[in-house]
Amino acid sequence: MTKISFKKFSKIDIEKFKSLNLEWLKSYFKVEPIDKLILNNPEREIIKKEGFIFMIQKNSETIGTFAFIKKSEKIYEFSKMAITPKERGNGYGNMAMKFLIQFAKNKKWSKLVLYSNTKLKNSIHLYKKYGFKEIPLEKNLIYSRGNIKMELILFN
Repeated sequence: MTKISFKKFSKIDIEKFKSLNLEWLKSYFKVEPIDKLILNNPEREIIKKEGFIFMIQKNSETIGTFAFIKKSEKIYEFSKMAITPKERGNGYGNMAMKFLIQFAKNKKWSKLVLYSNTKLKNSIHLYKKYGFKEIPLEKNLIYSRGNIKMELILFN
């Protein structure tokens, strides 16, 4: 029986967080300066700014990651989701979505936002399945790959 768990990021996860995200970025896009900043300094850029990073574990092996980056009071960006290539398509994205939405609700956040790209059809489908709705993109995006912004209202 495969056991999936979600553990909070700690210092021992720095290299795995970085390598999972770099592999994903290089597979689909390119690594941008903002990515390098965050991936080289996840504690400073996410954790110390009241964000969260989780590692997805299958049995005791880390197979994925995702983060919440604080945007403002009660609003967080869902970001840096990556799953190792051999584990993609096995339903772990669904498990992660259930976990992360419950986590956000437990924290009483009002909404989650995310940036993606419409060429990632499976990801967009997953987000819509869990209630994310497309909203207008702002003008000065920090990611050049972002061509869609979505939000999930948790509490009004």
